[in-house]
Amino acid sequence: MAGTATPATTLLARQRVDHRIHSYAHDARADSYGSEAVDALAGRVGVTAHQIFKTLVIKLDTGKLAVAVLPVPEMLSLKTAAAALGASKAVMADRGEAERSTGYVFGGISPLGQRKSLPTVIDASAMGWDRVLCSAGRRGVEIELAPADLVRLSGAVVAAVTAG
Repeated sequence: MAGTATPATTLLARQRVDHRIHSYAHDARADSYGSEAVDALAGRVGVTAHQIFKTLVIKLDTGKLAVAVLPVPEMLSLKTAAAALGASKAVMADRGEAERSTGYVFGGISPLGQRKSLPTVIDASAMGWDRVLCSAGRRGVEIELAPADLVRLSGAVVAAVTAG
């Protein structure tokens, strides 16, 4: 699909991973990028909101950045995400630091094809689906793929990281 090439989609093509790219018109005024993706895609591509995952960059108490990938409607438990990644605590990373480290813009950070590959945890709920969607590395573009491929290519650990 023209205009959707990103480091994430290039990685998927290079690795010959079965995937689909979905795009939608991003509204620059959107205050929740994940909700925007759910509203644009959930019914259109035959998935539920819980199959569309957001990518959050966190800062561990070790000083390292990391990535948590979880369903858009859910809230992240920073404590369980930190524990899954071998740390005691975590806070949300600074927007600028997240962008510089991943090479992606805020609201379009993909767990794949990052400039600097960060330790990643993917919520265990992903494994209950045959396919999930996550950011392709650009606002308004999502990748649909098997959760096992997402885990493998991101080098992620899988753990329950949602609050509640």
